[in-house]
Amino acid sequence: MSDLMRLTGLSSGMDTESIVSALVSGKKTKVDEAKQAQQKLEWTQDAWKDMNSKIYGLYSGKLSAMRFSTAYNKKSTKTSNSALSVVSGEGAVNGSYTAKINSLAKAGYLTGAEISTTDGGKVTKDTKLTELGISAGSTIGIQYKGKTTQIEIGEDMTMGQFVNKLKEVGVNASFDEGNQRLFVSAKETGAANDFLFAGGGANSTDALNKLGLTAKAGSTRIKGSDAELVLNGATFKSSSNVFTINGSTYTVNAVVDEEISITTENDTSGVYGMVKDFLKEYNDVMNAMGKSYNANSAKGYEPLTDEQKEAMTEKQIEDWEDKIKNSLLRKDSTLSGVMNAMRSAMNQGVEIDGKTYYLSDFGIATGNYFEVDENERYAYHIDGDSEDGLTSGKTDKLKAAIAADPELVTKFFTKLSQNLYDNMTDKMASSDYSSIYKVYNDKKMKSDYDKYSKDIKNLEKKLSEAEDRYYKKFAAMEKAMAQLNSSGNAISGLFQM
Repeated sequence: MSDLMRLTGLSSGMDTESIVSALVSGKKTKVDEAKQAQQKLEWTQDAWKDMNSKIYGLYSGKLSAMRFSTAYNKKSTKTSNSALSVVSGEGAVNGSYTAKINSLAKAGYLTGAEISTTDGGKVTKDTKLTELGISAGSTIGIQYKGKTTQIEIGEDMTMGQFVNKLKEVGVNASFDEGNQRLFVSAKETGAANDFLFAGGGANSTDALNKLGLTAKAGSTRIKGSDAELVLNGATFKSSSNVFTINGSTYTVNAVVDEEISITTENDTSGVYGMVKDFLKEYNDVMNAMGKSYNANSAKGYEPLTDEQKEAMTEKQIEDWEDKIKNSLLRKDSTLSGVMNAMRSAMNQGVEIDGKTYYLSDFGIATGNYFEVDENERYAYHIDGDSEDGLTSGKTDKLKAAIAADPELVTKFFTKLSQNLYDNMTDKMASSDYSSIYKVYNDKKMKSDYDKYSKDIKNLEKKLSEAEDRYYKKFAAMEKAMAQLNSSGNAISGLFQM
């Protein structure tokens, strides 16, 4: 609306504002209807964004992985002693073999001898090294990871500063004031990651002695060493206690005298769990779509205008809007198309070596029409699943199939997954109306939303112009009446003189 001052009704006594409001009510209704339509479209966009996120999550996650046979190469490895743990890799071969742990990897460690100042006093982090009798200008060399670093001891270098210099080299270092000892250690295990005080310059040996860092001074030294594992007669070394051999991970936890037996076999529970997890996510997506598609009608409900909201409580507004939001995808043809494409792929048979198999051949099927909720009629259940009340008492065909013929199970689910993936890919293809990986017309909705914004702006302008036009007319009328009243009053005054 314009900023025109609208002082009306002063002379006529008419409720001009109500009259103008009635005269422009048609234009006001058009503005409200456009705003309501835009609001409804915005909520629909949000509903589709949420639904598309669920659909794409299935598509790009578990479903995508299940298309490849490598996802089913799950092995389970057990050892006869907890001193060795094994996580099987894709290259693991079924069978039994032996291992022997010869050593664990250790980090180099040096515990310095107890030290003191030249006068027998306590050493603190602020004590100058010269107070220990170390000559200024002395140089100490430390070798670490193939590099030798020279630390020069200046006139004012303190114990704390010396410790920091060691840390800059890359080792762990600290000075224990309570025990008057330096502690130095490598940050990583293994012989290649050890450190050594060597290669220093002038007075290096004397400085190390007075810092308690030599055997002569009484320090204790543990050298960094590698772990050693003998697997089926072959010896392997590692700077850590973890070995990666033929894709499997071996972790040595302790040195034991006995030979350790290792057994690798197909992990039926791993494949079963993967299929079960996939079906659970598939069911969650289908149930969400079913709930939206079968939602109750919100006929007669439209987004509230500002005037309507003023007459309602926040709870009433929330309930009203939720009624609309929950129904936005009801009987939506796009949603129905996605559901049908996914159901078609899951119902489709898969041919393997000349024979066609279906999910039901592996004890997987949707629930009885009359036993499940309307929104869950397309969800799959696994016979014998202990967590499923509908099928827990049935024979578990899936586990039996995985144990008996894992190759058949792999072929079936890789092909079934690929069929479902392809159908969903088609539904998420880009077009003039939708972006890639979107099952709904997001481009069209965005365009429609922007058009509403322009239309609302134009309608509001026309409303404001109409209001101004009527107010000007009433203002002119009020002015004329005021002049007429003024003239009448003047004439009356003449007769009263």
